[in-house]
Amino acid sequence: MKLEIVAQKLNLKQINEIAQVEVSSGYASDLLSDVLARAKNGALWVTNHKHTNIIGVAVMLNLAGVIIAGGVEPDAGTVEKAKEEKISLFTTDLTLYEVVGRMYELGIRGCC
Repeated sequence: MKLEIVAQKLNLKQINEIAQVEVSSGYASDLLSDVLARAKNGALWVTNHKHTNIIGVAVMLNLAGVIIAGGVEPDAGTVEKAKEEKISLFTTDLTLYEVVGRMYELGIRGCC
């Protein structure tokens, strides 16, 4: 499913430009080392983190994008880095748990 469609169906708040990519799977974790070890290319990552390191992880793994859940707003540096690296960044007031459940309902499965 295209990232733009996922963002619309989940009613995500778009922080920067949405990349025209396919979401191959989903991954949810707040442990960066866990994401680095297990998330796969094209996954849409759901986290509660808001700092710049999430963009570095997304770039390293070529993720489809990052959703910051729980009403958490990203740091200004995170927004700037996402724009520089062309990583689609979103926020939502939904909890991480709710986002993952809704992604599953859309047919997006875990990458592991």
